Amino acid sequence: MDILNAFVTLLNFVIIPATAYGAQLALGALGVTLIYGILRFSNFAHGDTMAFGTMIVILCTWGLQGAGVTFGPLPTALLALPVGIALTGLLVIGTDRVVYRFYRRQKAKPVIYVIASLGVMFIMNGIVRFIIGVDDQRFADGERFIISARTFRDLTGLEEGLAFRTSQGITIVVALIAMGLLFWFLNRTRTGKSMRAFSDNEDLALLSGINPERVVMITWLIVAALATTAGTLYGLDKSFKAFTYFQLLLPIFAAAIVGGLGNPVGAILGGFLIAFSEVGVTYAFRKVVEYLGPEGWSPDGLMQLLSTDYKFAVSFGILLIVLLFRPTGIMKGKSV
Repeated sequence: MDILNAFVTLLNFVIIPATAYGAQLALGALGVTLIYGILRFSNFAHGDTMAFGTMIVILCTWGLQGAGVTFGPLPTALLALPVGIALTGLLVIGTDRVVYRFYRRQKAKPVIYVIASLGVMFIMNGIVRFIIGVDDQRFADGERFIISARTFRDLTGLEEGLAFRTSQGITIVVALIAMGLLFWFLNRTRTGKSMRAFSDNEDLALLSGINPERVVMITWLIVAALATTAGTLYGLDKSFKAFTYFQLLLPIFAAAIVGGLGNPVGAILGGFLIAFSEVGVTYAFRKVVEYLGPEGWSPDGLMQLLSTDYKFAVSFGILLIVLLFRPTGIMKGKSV
């Protein structure tokens, strides 16, 4: 029984939260890696693109709730998600037309794009803070748990109860669907194959008759969908705060680089690797060790390697190690 209690504790505080967080990071990293692979620059405005899309979803969710429209046991935000994706798509396409297309025609160096994206990042961040404010915003409704700790204890008779939140379950399911659709699109459709060809060899793709502006537009639309979905899932699972999404940029970029920039499979792998590393290193394993140790024995400390205050330092450390020893990442993407 103690082994089962230890396993349930790990599920509660490490495995399930890290899986949900990893899915959110993977979706964010997919957007970063698509931009890097196809448009060939690191988009530092991606975190604030997530924040903008999530803000639109929240505002639309509040409007639906005010009109008495809900989604039953599921969060109303899922109904508002298509609106958020559409408006974020318009924003990023407009940003590309106003900012990035000029540098693309000038064949500017990647560092110029990076500097431009920093400017876009600050503008987006300011817009989001001006519209929705700087405080935490909670917009989750519907059923809170798929299974609650009390229900699990009553069913199993274990001392530890498994609490599986609805937001965590939705995150995992929606992320799997989004990843599946993306890979189907890239590998099975003519447009997706054009995007891959453009990423592999731009000059050859142009000679083959591929329209670069169409590829760019579709890339931004996909990035808007991924960013808004990732941001909304993160907000449902935790809460929404504009500055938090700015901070998320580090683990998202770490996931993309660790997995291999420009490689979608690597982005997903990197997302889960960063998530499990952050959660595992900052979790206090004392309770798990108590269950697995001799009866009546308890370790002196918390059995925690790092405080949760240093969570982002974990992703930064992994990023540095990968850049030093394998610059192309685990899945051999493009070098940074």
